[in-house]
Amino acid sequence: MKLVFLGTPAIAVVPLRGLHEAGHEIKLVVTAPPARRGRGTSESPTPVGVVAEELGLPLSHRVDDVLDVDAELGVVVAFGQILRSNVLDHVPFVNLHFSLLPRWRGAAPVERAILAGDAETGVCVMAVDAGLDTGGVYARAATEVDSKTLGALWTELSELGTALLVDQLATGLSAPEPQVGEPTYATKLTADERRIDWTSTPEQQLRVVRLGNAWTVFEGRRLKVLDAKLDADGSFEPTVVQPEGKRPMAMEEWVRGLDPSQRGRLSSRAGFESV
Repeated sequence: MKLVFLGTPAIAVVPLRGLHEAGHEIKLVVTAPPARRGRGTSESPTPVGVVAEELGLPLSHRVDDVLDVDAELGVVVAFGQILRSNVLDHVPFVNLHFSLLPRWRGAAPVERAILAGDAETGVCVMAVDAGLDTGGVYARAATEVDSKTLGALWTELSELGTALLVDQLATGLSAPEPQVGEPTYATKLTADERRIDWTSTPEQQLRVVRLGNAWTVFEGRRLKVLDAKLDADGSFEPTVVQPEGKRPMAMEEWVRGLDPSQRGRLSSRAGFESV
């Protein structure tokens, strides 16, 4: 098929490659503009932008450029924008959405599934309409969340969704089925939602760590918690941390660098701020 592809982050790269390898003619790729990285003035293209250039595909940062393309279908994967009616009227679109709709419509479905303790999540190939992930569903596939990290789930769902999308386009899209059930919404996570709440359950604390970029404050200084586990008694135990301005290290190494009074406050969690 003649396609246009709209996507930005790394989770959209596997679907783009999959469509290209399946022999579809990708007439245009639209992604976000290059972003400034760090404190310098240099800009880096998006992961989708990098792959589009690698594959020699036409690339744009303007959604309205779709209007100038003769395409049969548009594919959206983690693009981050609601498409206006003039674009949707020009060509039909499908969206590869990383949840089991209508659960977790919106920007951060995988993150919300982990935080909520969902037993399973998945991916849907859905029709794009004017609403926020409200279109009918062509096909879906589920997977267990288990104790997987956000990165692991992204990888799994990206591959699962790519296979689902390629299969749907190969067999031809039938009429989508309306979403059934009470919708929930997956707003973007804030930095505070990645802060470990020491008054929450150990299971919830571990979920925050599984999202990546988890942090806490020990005696007024930020401490990243890069990995953690539940001990035999079910208590939450950080295993890899990163103090401000230092490299990642094992929890035991960091503790050895504390003075005796700090270790005492650490053992009772008194040194951690819980709010």
